[in-house]
Amino acid sequence: MDREEMNKKMGQVIARAWSDADFKARLLADPAETLRAEGIEFPAGVKVKAVENTSEQFYLVIPQKPDELSDEKLDTVAGGYCGSRPCSVQCNFCTVS
Repeated sequence: MDREEMNKKMGQVIARAWSDADFKARLLADPAETLRAEGIEFPAGVKVKAVENTSEQFYLVIPQKPDELSDEKLDTVAGGYCGSRPCSVQCNFCTVS
């Protein structure tokens, strides 16, 4: 699964969690299995943790640094993803819509 497809699927998962309390509870309790059921696989041995931002708590996830990233790719990454979902959906933490 490429990055664009992964971002799309994760956006769909987040939207579903916002609209379906039971799904959100499953996602927070067992994120790896819930994501697997949605067609998102992780390599064996990778631990998956789901957390929820609240009005009192904000989680900043710093992705693993790639071995090498060209200036062009760095611009794409910095401008196309806010950390919680694709920036094509406006959120409270970015001004890109």
